[in-house]
Amino acid sequence: MCGIAGFLGASGESQALEALARRMADSLEHRGPDDGGSWADGEAGIGFGHRRLAIIDLSAAGHQPMVSANGRYVLSYNGEIYNAADLRPELEAAGISFRGASDTEVLVEAIAHHGLRATLDRVIGMFAFALWDRDLRELTLVRDRLGIKPLYWGQLGKSFVFASEISAFKRHPDFAGEIDREAICSFMRFNYVPAPQSIYRGVYKLRPGHVLRVRQGGAPQIESWWSLAAARAAGVSAPFGGSEDEAVSALEALLGDAVEKRMVADVPLGVFLSGGVDSSAVTALMQARSRRPVRSFSIAFAESGYNEAAHAQAVAAHLGTEHTELCVTPADARAVIPRLPAIYDEPFADASQIPTYLVSRMAREHVTVALSGDGGDEIFGGYNRYVQVPTILSRTARLPRWMARGVAAAIRAVPPNRWSQVLGPLPRVGATPMFGEKLYKIADILGRSPQHAFRALVSQWPDPDSLVLGARENADPIWQEAAGDLSGSAAHMQFVDTLTYLPDDILAKVDRASMAVSLEARVPLLDHRVVEFAWSLPQGLKIRGRQGKWILREVLHRLVPRALLERPKMGFAVPIDGWLRGPLREWAEDLLSVERLQADSVFEPSLIRKRWAEHLSGRRNWQYSLWGVLMFNAWAEKEASDLRGK
Repeated sequence: MCGIAGFLGASGESQALEALARRMADSLEHRGPDDGGSWADGEAGIGFGHRRLAIIDLSAAGHQPMVSANGRYVLSYNGEIYNAADLRPELEAAGISFRGASDTEVLVEAIAHHGLRATLDRVIGMFAFALWDRDLRELTLVRDRLGIKPLYWGQLGKSFVFASEISAFKRHPDFAGEIDREAICSFMRFNYVPAPQSIYRGVYKLRPGHVLRVRQGGAPQIESWWSLAAARAAGVSAPFGGSEDEAVSALEALLGDAVEKRMVADVPLGVFLSGGVDSSAVTALMQARSRRPVRSFSIAFAESGYNEAAHAQAVAAHLGTEHTELCVTPADARAVIPRLPAIYDEPFADASQIPTYLVSRMAREHVTVALSGDGGDEIFGGYNRYVQVPTILSRTARLPRWMARGVAAAIRAVPPNRWSQVLGPLPRVGATPMFGEKLYKIADILGRSPQHAFRALVSQWPDPDSLVLGARENADPIWQEAAGDLSGSAAHMQFVDTLTYLPDDILAKVDRASMAVSLEARVPLLDHRVVEFAWSLPQGLKIRGRQGKWILREVLHRLVPRALLERPKMGFAVPIDGWLRGPLREWAEDLLSVERLQADSVFEPSLIRKRWAEHLSGRRNWQYSLWGVLMFNAWAEKEASDLRGK
């Protein structure tokens, strides 16, 4: 795992360009503290910088940037190729001699031998890399299929620039840092900046499964090399034809291989274990393939409604892992908050970023690589909305719009906390956290089309244009492409989430939190073979009745007793609601004060102050939308401080 940075189109001697590339890469030292390298060609105007976290082949033979044996290609690469050991023998049979044992060398020699596209089709892994072709004088950027590893690009002055994180752009002399107000609108809707936007005008995220090619003085050409839509279509056209038991066995074998491939490392290895289905499945499959107890790590909260630690402990005890737990307090959160803007580089407001960073920091004291269960909800249908939205839409589809609006108005006539109090004695209601707020979410989607219902459901501020001063929300091309014909089915919602929420929120959160402490996080559930297999399965093997991830649960139940796992889904939630009313209130009040909001001239103060007052009173739980404002203001405060320091 590493950090990469570089540029094309600069002028100067090779030595000066190499120094610039090195300065850019050094801003990413947290991603690669073990080694740093740079390479440049002044005549071509190209420079590569690299920071290395050594995982496979810890020797100098894995140093980057790396030049292919034939001298044609220069590679700066971030990630892991998990089937490098399978690819290497055929390259050796073709007469290629290897200098070391790194997967980097396998990747660059495979490209030199097979070509880029053929190599991409063969590799299993997570990666983002830059490739310079000396013969064609062409720079190519590539991002992995699901977007596990980040990659930004942009035009700064006369230079085309790329990097793993935006912080490297700030080391380039032509970086202007103009904030994109349209991106602020998008951020306030989703609590993350959706691809291909970034918070800065002219700086973009390369989309998952895409490749970008550019030559000096030319415009970037971007195209898809792997498509989730194509994987979905292939699965639908050639569905799995076996029995349910055969499907469970096939998934167990595939997941077992995915986990085993991600256990290859020359450094200590562990796993994040929350006690939920996804992380428990990864941990169980990992322990089954280990000759010694696996190191497992989990987070606990003092607030019982958010604490899954006992479940993680029970799973760890059953599997025999060497388990470590950290109880997160409001003081821990408060200590981490000042670091969040630097860790995430641009506004980011998934509140679970706090425990994700803390569990990563704890794990890094013991291991250098940790496996994670991320992706299971999107791939196997685990989110509650996949069950609830189709049910609500089907039951209300024939209602006249005026009647649906009337029902919604009746729901909103009663405060959410009152709904929870009145209906709390009902078993299903009592087991549902924030029931009243979720009932309000139902009111938001009544009478809407499936596309608008789903967008409302995942929005924190449904009308960001009225919130962000002097801005209009971007047309959001990926959302339009993915959800334009949203049917309201669970499968389509999974598809949209996998294209948007998964890479831009979940995977970005894990990447930045883990790499901030130089920890590599691997996600076996997002092995592309698993994703493609899941799309070939009947939906009834993923969502059955009111329960998601049926087939993944069946795999897990072969390894862990059902009694340890059968409970309502909790998710990796954080008690931000109570913290904002209590120990974080003073910090939040400063960032949300009328004076501060008016001085910043970014947000309409009255809308934010109204939500803040309702949240403090307990009438509404606006934790997530307020967290978005707080994280933006904290990020903007750091930006202003950085500018003053220049």
